[in-house]
Order: sequence, then structure tokens, then C-alpha cells
Amino acid sequence: MRVLVTGASGFAGSLLIPRLQREGFELRAFVRDPARLRIPIAWQVETVRGDVISGAGLAQALEEVEVAYYLIHSMDGAAGRDFPEQERIAATNFATAASAAGVQRIVYLGGPLPHNREASRHLASRLAVERILLDAVPASVALRASIVIGAGSRSFRFLVRLIERMPVLALPAWQRHRTQPIDARDVIDMLLAAAHVPSVAGRALDIGGPEVLSYGEIIERIAELMLVGRAAIGLPINATPIAARFAAAIAAEDPELVLPLMESLGGDLLPAEDHAAELLGVRLHSFDAAVEHALAEWEAIEPLRAR
Repeated sequence: MRVLVTGASGFAGSLLIPRLQREGFELRAFVRDPARLRIPIAWQVETVRGDVISGAGLAQALEEVEVAYYLIHSMDGAAGRDFPEQERIAATNFATAASAAGVQRIVYLGGPLPHNREASRHLASRLAVERILLDAVPASVALRASIVIGAGSRSFRFLVRLIERMPVLALPAWQRHRTQPIDARDVIDMLLAAAHVPSVAGRALDIGGPEVLSYGEIIERIAELMLVGRAAIGLPINATPIAARFAAAIAAEDPELVLPLMESLGGDLLPAEDHAAELLGVRLHSFDAAVEHALAEWEAIEPLRAR
């Protein structure tokens, strides 16, 4: 089976490619900058350079592909467009090219939908991309994850940096809201299974770990597993625009990324259905195991400042 991985140099793509390689798939990677793609010479991975916004390289990348992974997420504005418009254009270009090439299934990693409240710009954009892809190739599969726990996960790294650099954790009112963070290893297992499991064709599946945790509990548990003592103070308000820029400055992160993420924390983000792992044949890791594995992988590359 020939498989295309977009976003191959990103967090999910860089973890998925080795798994697909070991499973014996015929691999092709679609990237804007091949220099960022670190692949051992012994691996048989064809590389196609291109861009989903302009559509350059898509026809070549999708030629004779049966399954295409769409792992492109962008919250950075480009050419005067905000990120929802950018994501819509990218998804439309990709979906049109995939349909024309006869791709049998697109596998997309998106975000969860809130219940009983309006979706944030970030999550509404994820849903729009999901619909574009599934409408174009009806047997496609969308996996909806909230916080992914992994050494390369930008949201996880953001939380770790805040814990490292704040002697007292001032948590806005959204700390009470709940979600189900998931181990990056489980996400990759599900992405791999989603390429071929017949029963999930045409479906959007909420994926989450085995534990329901508030955002405050997530931060406190990560601090405990980092073996650092941090007092936590709950704030009575959200003040999201101010809090996002303050947190971004502390974590040395882009505020234009942090603000949309914090806008998504206005309520619970829990799976509507909780059987994706069973459908895809994946055994879930606990939250603590996920954090410990992610921290160990992080420290194998660079030291954690707090330790």
C-alpha cells in the first residue's frame, strides 16, 4: 500500500513515519522544506516538495496513493489571512487533489468539539477542515484529540515551560474545566490503525486517554512528575487575552499560537463517545505513564531547566 504523509517533519508526522516504515508501507512524504525531514538513508521514503496553500506539488505527491495522512495544522496567518481561512484553503486544495487522484482514504488528526457551547476559532477551524476532507473522500477518518502528551507536542512543551519558569502557578478560572489528555504513543497507534480498519470508514472519532482530568489537575500532576514543588493559586476570572500573552512571554512561545489554544479552554472538552481505542485495537497508557515517557524523551535530547 502506498501511503502519503503530509506534515512529515512535524510532531505527529515525525513519529508516524518510523511506524509506517516498520509496518512495510510504501512511503511518500510531502514537505515544504526537505531539509527539515530527518530520515535515515536506509529507509525507503520518497520525498515530494510542495505547499498545500498554493497547491504546488500536490498532484505529484498524491499520484497512486491509497491512503493520505493530513497532519497539517497552522495557526499562523499568511498573506493577510487569519489561520481559519488559511486552513480552509489548504484543506480544500488537498481534498480536491486527493479526490482527483483516486485516494481511497484520508486520515486526519483534528480537535474535539465542545458540548453545549460555541466552538472557539481554533476548534471550529479543525471541524471545518474535517468536513472538507470527509466530503471529498467519503471513506476518510478523522481523529479528534485534545491535549497530546509527548516530548514534541507543542501544547505539552508549553505547559512544562510554564511549570519550569513560574515559582507559583496562577491558574485562571478555566483550570476547573476537564478533558482527557492522551499519550502520543496511543495517538500514533490509532493513526496507524485508522488507515486500514474497515469499520471506521467515514467516521470522526473522539480519542482520549483513560482519565478525565481538569486542566488544573493536569498542570499539578505534571509538576509532581517533574519532581518540582509548585504552589497553585486559582484566579476567579479567565482574562484570556491578557493571560495568553503573559503565559506566552513566560514560556517563550508565540502568543498568536497560545491565544487560540486558551480560547478553547472555556469549558469541558470530553469525548462524545469513548470507544475509539476499542474500535482501533489500541491499549491506552495512563496519564502518569504518558508524562513520564514524554519527560524521559525530552531529557534524552535537552535538560529540563527545573531539574
